[in-house]
Amino acid sequence: MSKILCSTGALIGRPNGRNIRLLEEIFPRLNCDGLEFMFYSDWYVNWKEIADYLVSTGYPFPTMHCQKTVGELITQHDDETALDHFEINCRVASIIGARKMVMHLWNGVISDSDYPHSLEIYGKLRSIAEDNGVDLLIENVLCNRKDPMTRWKELLERYPDAGLIFDTKMADFHGQLDMIYSDGCSYMIPHIRHYHVNDYGGGYMDWSNLKVLPVGAGHIDFDRFFGFVKKTGYDDTFTVEATAFGKDGIIDYDMLNDCFAAVRRYLTRP
Repeated sequence: MSKILCSTGALIGRPNGRNIRLLEEIFPRLNCDGLEFMFYSDWYVNWKEIADYLVSTGYPFPTMHCQKTVGELITQHDDETALDHFEINCRVASIIGARKMVMHLWNGVISDSDYPHSLEIYGKLRSIAEDNGVDLLIENVLCNRKDPMTRWKELLERYPDAGLIFDTKMADFHGQLDMIYSDGCSYMIPHIRHYHVNDYGGGYMDWSNLKVLPVGAGHIDFDRFFGFVKKTGYDDTFTVEATAFGKDGIIDYDMLNDCFAAVRRYLTRP
């Protein structure tokens, strides 16, 4: 059965001190089915304490988002640090009950500049994830050398059983949202085991327009998107990531709950 999740990255950030304990006042006001836990770089020093706290809340965390710069470290060939950090992310996921790990295999300004090396290290990442009972899913994040669908194709050519996570905004940024509907990419569909549902208001590779928008605030055709996803038989997790706090750290609950309601409407349409 489909579950609509909210990214903790949409709730907890620098303006509210990255205070994960705010979840106890935030989550009860969200009309979603659970959370996707976003791990931040300054949490490595107390990761076990954070994991234990999350368990104590009793909240469902079906999915976790790996700390984003792990992929950058790999591209920079700092493999030892990257693998150590990834191991911690996987241990957190295992403790909190997250069975899916979203990962940026490439990330940041360095992006996909040494993708052959990223592919080389992927096998080690996969082994670590499996040892922790976690399904590693590679996201179609922004590229500045090639494009996400090309990178997915290269991943699947080398690792035919790799798992993927599809982000609507990332795809639309590269003008690749329609590709998911095409016969040429049909072989990728069974590998997609999670979706990020975000809107986008910019043009092709519009770097000045990277903001993640709430569902309905951009130009993505979600009628077509959800109609297609339902036809594939997918009935699992979807995460809303639209940032809900401003510079004052105050959460816009109405915006998020409107997003969850919109996704539910799309999912229940005949």
